[in-house]
Amino acid sequence: MPHPGLVSAGVEVTPLCDAVGPMGEQIARPLRELFGGPDHPVWARADATEPWVLHFHCYLLRTPAGRTVLVDTGLGGPDSPAASWAPVPGGLTAELAAAGVRPEQVDTVVLTHLHSDHASGSLAADGRTPAFPNARYLVQRTELDWLTATGSPLLDAVVRPLRAAGCLDARAGEVALTPEVRVFATPGHTPGHQSVAIGGRQLVVAGDVVLHPVQLTDPTVGYLYDDDQPAATGTRQRLLAELTAGHGILATAHFAEPFTRL
Repeated sequence: MPHPGLVSAGVEVTPLCDAVGPMGEQIARPLRELFGGPDHPVWARADATEPWVLHFHCYLLRTPAGRTVLVDTGLGGPDSPAASWAPVPGGLTAELAAAGVRPEQVDTVVLTHLHSDHASGSLAADGRTPAFPNARYLVQRTELDWLTATGSPLLDAVVRPLRAAGCLDARAGEVALTPEVRVFATPGHTPGHQSVAIGGRQLVVAGDVVLHPVQLTDPTVGYLYDDDQPAATGTRQRLLAELTAGHGILATAHFAEPFTRL
């Protein structure tokens, strides 16, 4: 069953747990190595020698006017690009069903970024048909440019099929989805990373801006696999400062508890 949700600015926000598990051996590292390095002072009083066990959260937003927005599509099936390192298959379809939503009822899919654990569930089992047939899929144009330049497997696995289906929208910067829900750029983890703000940033679904609770203790703690660590740190510091000043709520992709009130 989905984790209990909450309501912000009239928008019902439901976290959907796609999976729980550690990184595969190919990229697994102890927490001390993934976040800040083994000598970072943030680990002075913490045992961080074990592998990181991630919770993989997507989010369902239901607006007062009846708009249905899905933030991220998770790990996908057993043959998805995430299969080499993450606990596939994901359970997003079952989580949506438990929340009372059918795939054809989703109006918009916001992909925070094009990493395999956030976008691999975008297509049906045939690898060609959009999993959410009536939805527009929203990404930042910068993200598509970066993916093309790096030759990521997600180009063939996700981007090109969505383009062929005519449902991929590449935007630049801030996008208003509804009066209550806006998408805004949060670069660093990837160049075109984006987050979703609800009610003037009363609540932010932040993708991988903040990956582990240790980054709440010290927002300068970098993540080994950030594309641009200085940019990611700056984005994280700004977002956390803004949410803290406004006593807002952070909705994360990989914390055990999806919501953190700051």
